[in-house]
Amino acid sequence: MPRLASAYAVTGAWATGWKTLLCQVWSWLWPSRKPETRLSAAGPPQGAKAPSGGSEPHAVGSVGATYRGRFAPSPTGPLHAGSLVAALASWLDAKAHQGQWLVRIEDVDTPRCIPGADQTILHQLAACGLHADEAPVWQSQRTDLYQQALDGLVAQQRAYPCACSRKDVEVALQQSGRDKPRNGELVYPGTCRAGLHGKPARAWRFDTRDRAGKFAQNWPVARIDNAQAATKTIADQGMLVQWTDRRMGLQAQAVEQDVGDFVLRRADGLFAYQLAVVVDDAAQNITHVVRGEDLTDNTARQILLQRALGFPTPAYLHTPLVLGSNGEKLSKQNGAQALDTSTPQAAAAALQQAATALGLCAPSGDALGHWIAEWQHNIPRR
Repeated sequence: MPRLASAYAVTGAWATGWKTLLCQVWSWLWPSRKPETRLSAAGPPQGAKAPSGGSEPHAVGSVGATYRGRFAPSPTGPLHAGSLVAALASWLDAKAHQGQWLVRIEDVDTPRCIPGADQTILHQLAACGLHADEAPVWQSQRTDLYQQALDGLVAQQRAYPCACSRKDVEVALQQSGRDKPRNGELVYPGTCRAGLHGKPARAWRFDTRDRAGKFAQNWPVARIDNAQAATKTIADQGMLVQWTDRRMGLQAQAVEQDVGDFVLRRADGLFAYQLAVVVDDAAQNITHVVRGEDLTDNTARQILLQRALGFPTPAYLHTPLVLGSNGEKLSKQNGAQALDTSTPQAAAAALQQAATALGLCAPSGDALGHWIAEWQHNIPRR
């Protein structure tokens, strides 16, 4: 397993904006009123559903909008140092804006999930003092919601069945001269848009074309502003999705050209991450998403789905990647070491390392309150 570098490596111009506040000693007691997350002995409670949040979703920035953030780990193993950075950042952002912080277990890809990892993650978060404001939800309990969303997209002719295997996609791309994978993914060329031609359906895909301006028609009016998200059509690129990340600034992606029509339901019958996360964020009234920079590339696809389904788009902030001593991103796939929260001292040390990766100062005494104030000063809500 790779060892962490002596200091966390961060990407982008993150530290500059975060270290403008001189370090001060802030005295703060850990909140005794925060409820402990209730942990079941064997996975998600039966019939677990997303809480309503008490109101309909608001467009971020609109009058009456209430901050609701979330941390959404996949239970493919325990938390590691990189995932704690994302958890701490999302928790701090919620608390700095007097908002609510939720935990969602993203176990929609059930073959990759490790039994008991969800409970380990919840225990690790609790050991670090990161307590959710509502009971956690599990994606594996929510497939009916994903099917309803898929049915709606099919009814709008925004989703279609696909008979292509990976080999079929490779051949089609080779024939068109576009066979170079992008981030390990093949750009789907739209082979089955015109029908299956007698072949059995394997999966369902989202049609990324903006035919007759339907995306613009479905977009919540309160969200069309320069600080959030918009789309426009560019010749030879199709529709360009633009949004402003709270850390990285203006982002853009031509989804049809760069990604292609992406999968909503897989050949094995499981729902894809892109659809599940969009449905869950809307159902839980999530207004702000704070997550790792490695997920930035998913944002444009999720904005397209939000637009097609008539959901508001949250504000996005992507945190810097945490790198190991080998220069690679810490992840479960490359053997990142499980987070040690076995003692209060170990949990405090893990939190301090995560805060350092976020460019936060090292206070003496209790730390979370200091970091909330520093976050609020350095990262304004948008």
